[in-house]
Amino acid sequence: MVARQSAAGPSPGAFMAEVIDATPGGDPHLELCVQCGTCGGSCPSGPDMEHTPRHLFAMIRAGMREEVLRSNTPWYCVSCYYCMVRCPQEIHITDIMYTLKRMAIKEGLYRESTAVAAPSFSETFIDFVNNYGRSFELGLATRYHLRHHPLSAVKMAGLGLGMVRKGRMDLTPKRIEGIEQLQAILAKARELAADSGPSTRGGAR
Repeated sequence: MVARQSAAGPSPGAFMAEVIDATPGGDPHLELCVQCGTCGGSCPSGPDMEHTPRHLFAMIRAGMREEVLRSNTPWYCVSCYYCMVRCPQEIHITDIMYTLKRMAIKEGLYRESTAVAAPSFSETFIDFVNNYGRSFELGLATRYHLRHHPLSAVKMAGLGLGMVRKGRMDLTPKRIEGIEQLQAILAKARELAADSGPSTRGGAR
């Protein structure tokens, strides 16, 4: 059950407006949520989430800023977009999840989430894509586990060696052809993301 926002705090609409305004690509239609639960019923990661997307949107509407940004829900989103395809209101659910991740990182509240290690995992993945144009599974798993779960890294060594022997995993990363073009695209995307905002996203709402 979602608690009511304290009368002394910011109005519930202020947080919802902030989330909408921070979501690129135009109006995400967050205010149109009818709490049908289709998103949560469609989500492959739903059982691992502290709050279903529907519940999270109700919390946003209620102005529960810190509770929302501490939730592990956005970090368990696998970006399959199935919820968006099935949503009867065409809410940009996946895009909103990305917005909440960015806000949680910016305000440091992800550190209080049960998915505290998720941002560094994402950053490691992005580093490999930026440098090589693809993920490097061995480097990704090794860096993540040594940083956050060193004992698990030792336990997984046997599995990793087995995958290497069977040719299912490379020992060194390999760059794709045309990496310069990809890096130019990613640089432009970062530039556009940095420039996006209430004053540059005309017609967003």
